[in-house]
Amino acid sequence: MFGLNIFAIFGACAIGLSLGLMGSGGSILTVPVLVYLVEQPERVAIAGSLIIVGSIALLGSIPYVRQKQVDWPTVWLFGIPGMLGTYAGAWIAAYISGVMQLALFALVMLLASYFMLKPNNNIEQQSDHKRHIAKIILDGLLVGIVTGIVGVGGGFLIVPALVLLGGLSMRNAIATSLVVIALKSFSGFIKYLEVLADEGLHLDWQVITIMILVGGLGSTIGNKIANKVPQEILKKMFGIFLIIMGIYILTRSLPQLV
Repeated sequence: MFGLNIFAIFGACAIGLSLGLMGSGGSILTVPVLVYLVEQPERVAIAGSLIIVGSIALLGSIPYVRQKQVDWPTVWLFGIPGMLGTYAGAWIAAYISGVMQLALFALVMLLASYFMLKPNNNIEQQSDHKRHIAKIILDGLLVGIVTGIVGVGGGFLIVPALVLLGGLSMRNAIATSLVVIALKSFSGFIKYLEVLADEGLHLDWQVITIMILVGGLGSTIGNKIANKVPQEILKKMFGIFLIIMGIYILTRSLPQLV
């Protein structure tokens, strides 16, 4: 049990720092930590990821709320469709095997690595600073479905969308993303409780509690140093890590699917 807690602590630190620094990446780390280090079943890990990431994102959003960096109209425009999409995605996940979910998760990791490594030439300059309401709603719904199926918060998709479609600054987009991630994650988690109950699976609340508390601290630290660390360097390092982990998970999952 001691070793399990150590793994959870290290994983939670990385998850919290990622969310605090970039407003994304936390859930991409959570599922591998729970599956490969804590050795939880895939379905349990994905459900646990939602409550862990949602809680850490909520805690991490507090400094931004105090700084009035969160754009609340965009939270509701993106968040409500996202919550509906996440609930629907969790419902769909009940009909997909845990191994298939991991394979899909690996593909999402590779997609995330593309966004992380793609030169954005200052993404804020690409925005026309106008709200595209219909596109924001649709994007929220689609990202929500992905969240529900594979247990990722989707920050790596949400932040660019909020800048390009919502007309927000990068700082505001990161702040708003954390609140949206929390809303979507909690919505999906509620549905996953039903899925786990139907399959006779149970969550490890000790691990969940540890990761939320330590991850929340890591997110706060990440928020404080966000303006002091070159974001492009962080994104490139994280993108390379995602490629390595995505390929690893695919090589572990695909033989079980064929």
